[in-house]
Amino acid sequence: MNEFLAGVMAAILSIFSPQAGPAGYSGYLEADYVYVAPISAGRIDTMAAMQGQSVAAGDVLFTLDTTQQQNLLDAAVARVSAAQATLANLETGGRSEELDVIRASLAKAEADLAQAQSNLARSEKLLEAGTVPSVRVEQDRTALASVQAQADQLRAQLAVAELPARNAQQVAAEANLQAAQADAARARQDLADRMVTAPVAGTVDKVFFRIGEVAGVGNPVVALLPEGPLEAWFFVPEPERAALTVGGVVTVTCDGCVGMDAEVIHIASEPQTTPPVIYSREERSRLVYLAKARLDASGTLQPGQPVTVLP
Repeated sequence: MNEFLAGVMAAILSIFSPQAGPAGYSGYLEADYVYVAPISAGRIDTMAAMQGQSVAAGDVLFTLDTTQQQNLLDAAVARVSAAQATLANLETGGRSEELDVIRASLAKAEADLAQAQSNLARSEKLLEAGTVPSVRVEQDRTALASVQAQADQLRAQLAVAELPARNAQQVAAEANLQAAQADAARARQDLADRMVTAPVAGTVDKVFFRIGEVAGVGNPVVALLPEGPLEAWFFVPEPERAALTVGGVVTVTCDGCVGMDAEVIHIASEPQTTPPVIYSREERSRLVYLAKARLDASGTLQPGQPVTVLP
């Protein structure tokens, strides 16, 4: 049921010029269906919804195949781990194994330095005693200077290796990590979206697809009739339109049911049919206006059921 059907019925009623009175106004019951469709296309893997079944909001209606989405999530999680490791390495400086090698080399250089200092001191004493030539002292001084330079170089190298990365490198690594985390979050959401749940509580009216079929984006798979009041859509002739007001109460009857009160919630401002341009008194009697009334106590009535509305 929709506005198109309303127009068709209005056209029919305009031909027969319905009148107010005991017969009332012709109409039908209508409800706002909820059409549940997947966010992304895919093959239907499971179908939990069955026609006529009552569902609560959040109940699973159907699921789509998740193979591709799971693979994308696994890849995204791996990129997050790699980005975290890169950032941690930049924040802490060189790897511990590299630092250990430099420290060991520095310890050897410092030991060689201590030995060279001891050799020079001994040579200088022996030179004063006249037991060694001066060239021996010069050789020991040269060896000491060489070992001293090597130890200084290793100390500087160790200090650089222990420093964290430069600020620009850390900023780039942090941005890369955030991007990887965003990709992983999106992949998790895409995977979660493959399980489609009922947005509202209601009754499954129709199931349009079966397991194994491919549902496209925006293609309804399940139609839900939400819980709540029905609406009586009826058509009022132009002479009686002024007698109805929004908020007023009318009586809805049908074949085999007791009359029920309903509140008028809408009266169309334009007619459903447009006879000749010049509205004579006779032509105005053929105009009909769509009106809607909320039927709170609908009982066993169903959408599409014909009704009669009494003012």
